[in-house]
Amino acid sequence: MLPQSMLRTCHLLVLMLCVSAIEDFDWTKNDHGSFYYGVFPTGFSWGAGGSAYQTEGAWNVDGKGMSIWDAFAHKKGKIFLNDTGDFSCEGYHKVKDDISLMKDMNLKHYRFSISWPRILPTGIKNENINEKGIRYYDDLINKLLENKITPIVTLYHWDLPQILEEKYRGWQNASMVNLFNDFANLCFERFGNRVRHWITFNNPWSIAVEGYETGEHAPGLKLRGVGAYKAAHHIIKAHAKVWHTYDTQWRNKQKGLVGISLSGDWGEPVDISNQRDIEAAERYVQFYMGWFATPLFNGDYPQVMKDYIGRKSAQQGLGASRLPVFTAQEKSYIRGTCDFLGIGHFTTRYITQKNYPSGRGNSYFTDRDLAELVDPRWPDPGSEWLYSVPWGFRRLLNFVKKQYGNPMIYVTENGVSEKMMCTDLCDDWRMQYFKDYINEMLKAIKDGVNIKAYTAWSLLDKFEWDEGYSERFGLYYVDFRDKNKPRYPKASVQYYKSIISSNGFPNQRELESWKGKAIETCSSSNQLLAADPLISHMGMVTEIVVPTMCTLSILLSAVFLMFLLRRRL
Repeated sequence: MLPQSMLRTCHLLVLMLCVSAIEDFDWTKNDHGSFYYGVFPTGFSWGAGGSAYQTEGAWNVDGKGMSIWDAFAHKKGKIFLNDTGDFSCEGYHKVKDDISLMKDMNLKHYRFSISWPRILPTGIKNENINEKGIRYYDDLINKLLENKITPIVTLYHWDLPQILEEKYRGWQNASMVNLFNDFANLCFERFGNRVRHWITFNNPWSIAVEGYETGEHAPGLKLRGVGAYKAAHHIIKAHAKVWHTYDTQWRNKQKGLVGISLSGDWGEPVDISNQRDIEAAERYVQFYMGWFATPLFNGDYPQVMKDYIGRKSAQQGLGASRLPVFTAQEKSYIRGTCDFLGIGHFTTRYITQKNYPSGRGNSYFTDRDLAELVDPRWPDPGSEWLYSVPWGFRRLLNFVKKQYGNPMIYVTENGVSEKMMCTDLCDDWRMQYFKDYINEMLKAIKDGVNIKAYTAWSLLDKFEWDEGYSERFGLYYVDFRDKNKPRYPKASVQYYKSIISSNGFPNQRELESWKGKAIETCSSSNQLLAADPLISHMGMVTEIVVPTMCTLSILLSAVFLMFLLRRRL
């Protein structure tokens, strides 16, 4: 067995070799290409995911403490229709049922998160460990492994213990670094003998910007131009400390990996021959994914962030940049703390240069000096921010390869939503989205990008943060009106299952047959839903202000059924 110091030296040597292999990304070359028939490498892992607050429900059951999302969602006006995650999918009570869905799909991994306040109600390890919460995650992990499904575990998917927000102001306070490390260390101690893949933070961009800049997400603070940068600074240091804790105390025993999951929309220059647009597009990506990835791979923030925020801070008469500074010791400590890079990707924007005068006030968004545009021809079936632009996925993956020395990548989130609150489960748009985006990922692997796993987002319809239940990302439809929260497969379940069984896209004939099988699945599911009490469906329809074709068909069916019943009477 190599001594720990030698292992650390080897790790740094490998990192240096990777960094030295960094190439410049060619912004002027955008080859969309045609559909590529082929298969993924042997051993490629297919999975699906979810998160604690979005799926578990049981918000105050078995000793769980309150999270910032419990507190935020309970405030009127914060969530669409004042929905909450109090019950959500009731995943806390349906572990066995949900794992049977995963097994039926032949998933190789399942990504979930551990609720910090479920196992540490006060957020502090030496105050109270909730053994009932520990047992829940023990049961989930054990049942996954019994069914040959690898657990990929996220330590923080946004549900900070509310007590820590009240006492310390959450991620605005440097105390969170050690408190989070204590929580992570407990998870390594209790679950690490069975978990080999750990993700410290999910999408820290949203934690920082939507939690502490815009206030759209919990804890709902609007500390413009300052709060997001401070939160991100502490999150990056917390990630590094957890990585070092695992590296020094657990890696030799448990043989696991610790990474992070970063969200990254792609930014494409409006004019790829215009240098100002190219620079603006790169700024967009650096202020988004690079904000977190560059410190973990290179030890410091992207130079363009330091330059732009520093200049604007000076113009505003501030004595120092609003972007915090890492010390030389911190840079060395943070650099190289990423065994794999998780990437969550959904959509793309066109980017062009736009100057924002410093007199307009502090803002993360104005610091970037750019404008985001969309092509009106891009499909947008669900969330207002989510346009289907498959080629942007390949572009992003290749950018990461060249920017960070081709790290090992796990695609941790990719999927599409729908806005319709109706019971039509034949989700053609989702099948098309998966087909196109997964194919672009296959092209990226052909380009040499080191991708090891893909996680469809998400397994179930679930609570979608400030949008409540108005958007549905799930492969499985969840009937939230029924207290039992039954699950029904959408057509995309069968389609994704076909991709998994073929490990890709073998030929055109097979792909055509997949869609037919998928439509049969959703037709059966629609019949099951139709067998539910009519009142339940009418309740869903009345919440929609502008009837869609789907809702109109439900109404017409209901009227027709009532007509038949009266005829019989």
